[in-house]
Amino acid sequence: MILNSALNTEFTFTVGWQHYLMIGIYFLVLIGIGLYAYKHSTSSMDEYTLGGRNIGPWVTALSAGAADMSGWMLMGLPGSMYSVGMSSLWIAIGLTLGAYINYLIVAPRLRVYSEVSENSITIPDYFENRFKDNKHILRIIAGLVIVVFFAVYTASGMVSGGKLFENAFNFPYHWGLFLTAGIVIIYTFVGGYLAVSLTDFFQGTIMFIAIVMIPIATWMTLTGNGIQPFVRLEEIGALHDIDYLSIISGVSIITIISNLAWFFGYFGQPHIIIRFMSIKTHKMLPAARRIGISWMAISLAGVSLAGLLGVVFIDSTKHNVEDPETILILMSQVLFHPLVGGFFLAAILAAIMSTISSQLLVTSSSLVQDFYKMIRRRILKDKETKTPAELDKIYVAMSRLSVIIVALVAIVIAWDDESVILNIVANAWAGFGAAFGPLVVMSLHWKGMTRSGAVASILGGAITVVIWIAAGTFGTGLYEMIPGVIVATLAGYIVSKMTQKTEITPEMITEFEETERIVREK
Repeated sequence: MILNSALNTEFTFTVGWQHYLMIGIYFLVLIGIGLYAYKHSTSSMDEYTLGGRNIGPWVTALSAGAADMSGWMLMGLPGSMYSVGMSSLWIAIGLTLGAYINYLIVAPRLRVYSEVSENSITIPDYFENRFKDNKHILRIIAGLVIVVFFAVYTASGMVSGGKLFENAFNFPYHWGLFLTAGIVIIYTFVGGYLAVSLTDFFQGTIMFIAIVMIPIATWMTLTGNGIQPFVRLEEIGALHDIDYLSIISGVSIITIISNLAWFFGYFGQPHIIIRFMSIKTHKMLPAARRIGISWMAISLAGVSLAGLLGVVFIDSTKHNVEDPETILILMSQVLFHPLVGGFFLAAILAAIMSTISSQLLVTSSSLVQDFYKMIRRRILKDKETKTPAELDKIYVAMSRLSVIIVALVAIVIAWDDESVILNIVANAWAGFGAAFGPLVVMSLHWKGMTRSGAVASILGGAITVVIWIAAGTFGTGLYEMIPGVIVATLAGYIVSKMTQKTEITPEMITEFEETERIVREK
């Protein structure tokens, strides 16, 4: 067994040709998918942005999961489990609950409503059309939130990619940064939403295989050498005063509440909920939910188990772990043939790149759909000479240009991997969750929501999150998502109640009721 040979030897990870081969194959597949998507779904803005609303449940589910999890699932969570044990599970529990509820209360109505309401193809587009905002206030505010937050969010993913190449392949950080950005730009630029969804499906599959194989191989290796993993884990915990198998050890009520509150964020993440808008029909969403939640639950359980088993594995060998977040990388390289080890490195890169591509596409789509089109219409007004088909080609071209621009901005932000601005990324989930989450839910389920209430909800949520962060949570330690969601919900409700008589139109009522009717259809 591999563990036997490793008991008295120091393991040093070196990159071989097998690793480069697997990463090269992975990159070629991504580019190939981009070229396929270019030929099949990039002739119009609707196709480039939403894949022509023709995506099936499997691709919808796995692409949503891959876009959601990023490198956190394959690096952050197992690293935390390795360091402190099962008390790290609260965020994973909150995320799983959030994803499930998102499929139930947001997905069906958003899929239908976004089409009923003037075929909205971005989230700001939906807000404007839902509330008949002819002044474009909602579009501008929501578009700015997306562009600003996602520029930094995308930079975070690129930093992760740069560091992976730096640590695993000994590449200079900036080479890794350009390589990560370059591949993502190519398939996103060329293939649009279909390419992003298909590559996310492919990458989600790679991630799942890696997540299942590593804990199984580790368990078999340990037990095959006469080690009882959980018994030994308790013994190691006793030596270091860590209760690895307790979900509440060393965790305060405030921390538990804050970690569970991550589930609120799902309702407002543009790169996730846009997946619901692209599926062929809302009737496919129950199947997508079963696939997506199963993928997520098994994946989170797999990496969590791998992190715990990593404690026993490292204790039983002479291997050193300088950074707990690299525990899965080390285990995959020790336990498997270099070709398989290269596959696992590709899986980690897949987790990073799937999120970057989704964020790039949402941001570029927002720039074109929510700013460029509006500005063009205002400047030209009745002087527009292009046909709708010609305009679509222009908008797709501008979207491709925007992909490059946003990526370049993200590279600039990510250039210094110690840049202070990257600390903001940890709060982006709360920012989107508070700014958009309550509004998305209320707009889909409450007929009485108004444009002014929507503006108040976005601003109230976003500003509260920023103030809470700036004030250091006012000494409470409470996650900024919670006060942000509370303020956004109250602001949206109170202001809507005050403006219902003047802002709710018969057209808004008709579209709301039409959406309800379609959603109820079997």
